[in-house]
Amino acid sequence: MNNSENKTVIITGAAMGLGLAAAKELAFRGTNLALVDYNEKSLEEARKEIAKQFPDIKTIVVIADVSKEEDVKNYVDETLKAFGRIDGLYNNAGIEGKQASITDYDVNIFKKVIDINLMGVFYGMRYVLPVMQSQNYGRIVNVASVGGLRGVMNQTPYVASKHAVSGMTKNAALEYARYGITANAIAPGAILTPMVAEAFKQVNPADPKKAEREYAQFNPTKRLGLPEEVAKVVAFLLSDDASYVNGQTIAIDGGQSNTYGFV
Repeated sequence: MNNSENKTVIITGAAMGLGLAAAKELAFRGTNLALVDYNEKSLEEARKEIAKQFPDIKTIVVIADVSKEEDVKNYVDETLKAFGRIDGLYNNAGIEGKQASITDYDVNIFKKVIDINLMGVFYGMRYVLPVMQSQNYGRIVNVASVGGLRGVMNQTPYVASKHAVSGMTKNAALEYARYGITANAIAPGAILTPMVAEAFKQVNPADPKKAEREYAQFNPTKRLGLPEEVAKVVAFLLSDDASYVNGQTIAIDGGQSNTYGFV
Protein backbone atom coordinates (compact mmCIF):
# COMPACT_ATOMS: atom_id res chain seq x y z
CA MET A 1 0.00 0.00 0.00
CA ASN A 2 1.24 3.47 -0.87
CA ASN A 3 2.05 5.13 2.44
CA SER A 4 0.56 8.41 1.21
CA GLU A 5 -2.80 6.79 0.44
CA ASN A 6 -5.87 8.03 2.32
CA LYS A 7 -3.87 10.70 4.13
CA THR A 8 -4.82 14.37 4.10
CA VAL A 9 -2.47 17.19 3.15
CA ILE A 10 -3.06 20.95 3.10
CA ILE A 11 -1.33 22.82 0.27
CA THR A 12 -1.14 26.61 0.32
CA GLY A 13 -0.54 28.46 -2.93
CA ALA A 14 -2.19 25.46 -4.57
CA ALA A 15 -3.65 27.17 -7.63
CA MET A 16 -0.52 27.07 -9.77
CA GLY A 17 3.24 26.50 -9.89
CA LEU A 18 4.86 24.40 -7.19
CA GLY A 19 1.61 24.05 -5.26
CA LEU A 20 -0.38 22.63 -8.15
CA ALA A 21 2.45 20.32 -9.17
CA ALA A 22 2.63 18.93 -5.62
CA ALA A 23 -1.15 18.52 -5.53
CA LYS A 24 -1.06 16.39 -8.66
CA GLU A 25 1.83 14.28 -7.37
CA LEU A 26 0.10 13.69 -4.05
CA ALA A 27 -3.22 12.93 -5.73
CA PHE A 28 -1.42 10.36 -7.89
CA ARG A 29 -0.25 8.75 -4.63
CA GLY A 30 -3.77 8.61 -3.23
CA THR A 31 -3.66 11.61 -0.87
CA ASN A 32 -6.76 13.65 -0.05
CA LEU A 33 -6.21 17.37 -0.47
CA ALA A 34 -7.18 20.71 1.00
CA LEU A 35 -6.23 23.24 -1.68
CA VAL A 36 -5.70 26.76 -0.38
CA ASP A 37 -5.13 29.95 -2.38
CA TYR A 38 -6.26 33.58 -2.48
CA ASN A 39 -7.14 33.41 -6.21
CA GLU A 40 -10.61 31.88 -6.30
CA LYS A 41 -10.83 31.47 -10.08
CA SER A 42 -7.42 29.83 -10.47
CA LEU A 43 -8.06 27.62 -7.43
CA GLU A 44 -11.32 26.33 -8.88
CA GLU A 45 -9.58 25.60 -12.17
CA ALA A 46 -6.92 23.65 -10.28
CA ARG A 47 -9.60 21.67 -8.42
CA LYS A 48 -11.33 20.75 -11.67
CA GLU A 49 -8.04 19.71 -13.25
CA ILE A 50 -7.20 17.43 -10.33
CA ALA A 51 -10.74 16.01 -10.20
CA LYS A 52 -10.55 15.16 -13.91
CA GLN A 53 -7.19 13.41 -13.60
CA PHE A 54 -7.82 11.77 -10.22
CA PRO A 55 -11.58 11.30 -9.76
CA ASP A 56 -11.22 9.10 -6.66
CA ILE A 57 -9.37 11.74 -4.64
CA LYS A 58 -11.34 13.77 -2.09
CA THR A 59 -10.56 17.47 -2.44
CA ILE A 60 -11.76 20.67 -0.84
CA VAL A 61 -10.82 24.24 -1.73
CA VAL A 62 -10.48 27.11 0.73
CA ILE A 63 -9.96 30.73 -0.28
CA ALA A 64 -7.41 32.33 2.03
CA ASP A 65 -4.84 35.08 2.32
CA VAL A 66 -2.10 33.36 4.32
CA SER A 67 -0.90 36.68 5.70
CA LYS A 68 -4.18 36.90 7.67
CA GLU A 69 -4.20 34.75 10.80
CA GLU A 70 -7.98 34.30 10.77
CA ASP A 71 -7.84 32.96 7.18
CA VAL A 72 -5.21 30.42 8.17
CA LYS A 73 -7.21 29.26 11.20
CA ASN A 74 -10.21 28.89 8.90
CA TYR A 75 -8.42 26.67 6.35
CA VAL A 76 -7.25 24.42 9.19
CA ASP A 77 -10.79 24.27 10.63
CA GLU A 78 -12.30 23.53 7.21
CA THR A 79 -9.81 20.72 6.60
CA LEU A 80 -10.62 19.13 9.95
CA LYS A 81 -14.32 19.46 9.25
CA ALA A 82 -13.95 17.72 5.90
CA PHE A 83 -11.42 15.01 6.75
CA GLY A 84 -11.17 14.72 10.53
CA ARG A 85 -7.38 14.90 10.59
CA ILE A 86 -4.38 16.63 9.01
CA ASP A 87 -1.42 14.45 8.10
CA GLY A 88 0.63 17.00 6.19
CA LEU A 89 1.04 20.71 5.56
CA TYR A 90 2.84 22.06 2.51
CA ASN A 91 3.45 25.73 3.36
CA ASN A 92 4.04 26.82 -0.22
CA ALA A 93 2.32 30.20 -0.68
CA GLY A 94 4.79 33.01 -1.28
CA ILE A 95 5.70 36.03 -3.38
CA GLU A 96 8.95 37.49 -4.65
CA GLY A 97 8.04 41.15 -4.26
CA LYS A 98 10.01 43.49 -6.51
CA GLN A 99 13.66 43.87 -7.42
CA ALA A 100 15.37 46.90 -5.91
CA SER A 101 18.36 47.74 -3.75
CA ILE A 102 17.97 47.96 0.03
CA THR A 103 17.89 51.75 0.09
CA ASP A 104 15.41 51.96 -2.79
CA TYR A 105 13.09 49.18 -1.64
CA ASP A 106 9.46 50.18 -1.03
CA VAL A 107 8.79 49.63 2.69
CA ASN A 108 5.16 48.58 2.15
CA ILE A 109 6.15 45.93 -0.39
CA PHE A 110 8.90 44.77 2.02
CA LYS A 111 6.29 44.28 4.75
CA LYS A 112 3.95 42.45 2.36
CA VAL A 113 6.70 39.97 1.42
CA ILE A 114 7.41 39.31 5.09
CA ASP A 115 3.70 38.96 5.92
CA ILE A 116 3.10 36.35 3.21
CA ASN A 117 6.39 34.46 3.07
CA LEU A 118 7.20 34.39 6.78
CA MET A 119 4.07 35.08 8.80
CA GLY A 120 1.99 32.88 6.48
CA VAL A 121 4.31 29.95 7.23
CA PHE A 122 4.28 30.73 10.95
CA TYR A 123 0.46 30.91 11.10
CA GLY A 124 0.19 27.61 9.22
CA MET A 125 2.41 25.81 11.71
CA ARG A 126 0.81 27.59 14.67
CA TYR A 127 -2.61 26.13 13.87
CA VAL A 128 -1.63 22.78 12.35
CA LEU A 129 0.90 21.68 14.96
CA PRO A 130 -1.63 21.24 17.79
CA VAL A 131 -3.71 19.02 15.50
CA MET A 132 -0.69 16.92 14.59
CA GLN A 133 0.41 16.77 18.21
CA SER A 134 -2.98 15.35 19.21
CA GLN A 135 -2.56 12.70 16.50
CA ASN A 136 1.06 11.93 17.42
CA TYR A 137 1.78 12.25 13.71
CA GLY A 138 2.46 14.93 11.16
CA ARG A 139 4.61 16.06 8.27
CA ILE A 140 5.37 19.72 7.53
CA VAL A 141 7.20 20.99 4.46
CA ASN A 142 7.90 24.72 4.32
CA VAL A 143 9.11 26.47 1.19
CA ALA A 144 12.34 28.36 1.69
CA SER A 145 14.44 28.99 -1.40
CA VAL A 146 18.04 29.08 -2.51
CA GLY A 147 17.42 32.65 -1.38
CA GLY A 148 17.21 31.12 2.08
CA LEU A 149 20.73 29.70 1.69
CA ARG A 150 22.56 32.67 0.19
CA GLY A 151 22.07 36.27 -0.87
CA VAL A 152 20.27 37.30 -4.06
CA MET A 153 20.91 40.73 -5.53
CA ASN A 154 18.07 43.26 -5.15
CA GLN A 155 15.74 40.85 -3.30
CA THR A 156 16.39 41.69 0.36
CA PRO A 157 12.91 40.99 1.86
CA TYR A 158 12.58 37.77 -0.11
CA VAL A 159 16.00 36.58 1.07
CA ALA A 160 15.29 37.67 4.65
CA SER A 161 11.94 35.90 4.72
CA LYS A 162 13.31 32.67 3.25
CA HIS A 163 16.28 32.56 5.65
CA ALA A 164 13.77 33.00 8.46
CA VAL A 165 11.59 30.16 7.13
CA SER A 166 14.59 27.84 7.21
CA GLY A 167 15.39 28.82 10.80
CA MET A 168 11.78 28.52 11.94
CA THR A 169 11.62 25.06 10.37
CA LYS A 170 14.62 23.94 12.43
CA ASN A 171 12.92 25.11 15.62
CA ALA A 172 9.68 23.33 14.78
CA ALA A 173 11.66 20.15 14.16
CA LEU A 174 13.37 20.42 17.55
CA GLU A 175 10.22 21.22 19.49
CA TYR A 176 7.80 18.68 17.98
CA ALA A 177 9.83 15.64 16.91
CA ARG A 178 8.85 13.84 20.14
CA TYR A 179 5.24 13.88 18.95
CA GLY A 180 5.91 12.00 15.72
CA ILE A 181 6.07 15.23 13.71
CA THR A 182 8.77 16.17 11.23
CA ALA A 183 9.37 19.63 9.81
CA ASN A 184 11.59 20.22 6.80
CA ALA A 185 12.07 22.97 4.26
CA ILE A 186 12.87 22.87 0.58
CA ALA A 187 15.06 25.41 -1.17
CA PRO A 188 14.12 25.45 -4.86
CA GLY A 189 16.35 27.29 -7.29
CA ALA A 190 14.97 28.78 -10.48
CA ILE A 191 12.03 26.52 -11.32
CA LEU A 192 9.83 27.21 -14.34
CA THR A 193 6.81 28.61 -12.49
CA PRO A 194 4.70 31.74 -13.16
CA MET A 195 6.49 33.58 -10.32
CA VAL A 196 9.92 32.88 -11.82
CA ALA A 197 8.68 33.85 -15.28
CA GLU A 198 7.58 37.19 -13.83
CA ALA A 199 11.05 37.68 -12.32
CA PHE A 200 12.65 37.24 -15.73
CA LYS A 201 10.23 39.87 -17.09
CA GLN A 202 11.60 42.29 -14.51
CA VAL A 203 15.19 41.45 -15.48
CA ASN A 204 14.58 41.84 -19.23
CA PRO A 205 11.12 43.21 -20.10
CA ALA A 206 11.93 43.18 -23.82
CA ASP A 207 13.07 39.54 -23.93
CA PRO A 208 12.39 37.56 -20.73
CA LYS A 209 13.20 34.26 -22.49
CA LYS A 210 16.71 35.56 -23.15
CA ALA A 211 17.08 36.35 -19.44
CA GLU A 212 15.93 32.81 -18.66
CA ARG A 213 18.48 31.26 -21.03
CA GLU A 214 21.29 33.39 -19.66
CA TYR A 215 20.43 32.48 -16.08
CA ALA A 216 20.33 28.77 -16.92
CA GLN A 217 23.95 28.92 -18.11
CA PHE A 218 25.08 29.45 -14.49
CA ASN A 219 23.50 26.15 -13.48
CA PRO A 220 25.56 22.93 -13.67
CA THR A 221 22.65 21.30 -15.54
CA LYS A 222 22.40 24.21 -18.02
CA ARG A 223 18.64 24.30 -17.56
CA LEU A 224 15.98 25.44 -15.14
CA GLY A 225 14.08 22.99 -12.97
CA LEU A 226 10.54 21.75 -13.47
CA PRO A 227 7.74 21.97 -10.88
CA GLU A 228 7.25 18.20 -11.17
CA GLU A 229 10.84 17.63 -10.01
CA VAL A 230 10.19 19.66 -6.87
CA ALA A 231 6.86 17.92 -6.29
CA LYS A 232 8.49 14.50 -6.01
CA VAL A 233 10.80 15.72 -3.24
CA VAL A 234 7.87 17.32 -1.43
CA ALA A 235 5.82 14.11 -1.67
CA PHE A 236 8.74 12.15 -0.20
CA LEU A 237 9.12 14.54 2.73
CA LEU A 238 5.37 14.33 3.41
CA SER A 239 5.46 10.53 3.43
CA ASP A 240 6.32 7.91 6.03
CA ASP A 241 9.48 7.18 4.05
CA ALA A 242 10.93 10.45 5.40
CA SER A 243 10.26 9.57 9.06
CA TYR A 244 13.87 10.26 10.14
CA VAL A 245 14.46 13.33 7.99
CA ASN A 246 13.87 16.31 10.24
CA GLY A 247 14.90 19.96 10.47
CA GLN A 248 16.55 20.00 7.06
CA THR A 249 16.55 22.60 4.31
CA ILE A 250 16.99 20.68 1.08
CA ALA A 251 18.21 22.49 -2.03
CA ILE A 252 16.46 21.55 -5.27
CA ASP A 253 18.50 23.60 -7.69
CA GLY A 254 20.54 21.33 -9.95
CA GLY A 255 23.58 21.86 -7.72
CA GLN A 256 23.87 25.58 -8.34
CA SER A 257 24.05 26.52 -4.65
CA ASN A 258 27.34 24.57 -4.45
CA THR A 259 29.10 26.64 -7.07
CA TYR A 260 31.43 29.59 -6.80
CA GLY A 261 31.75 31.41 -10.09
CA PHE A 262 31.13 29.91 -13.54
CA VAL A 263 30.51 26.20 -14.18
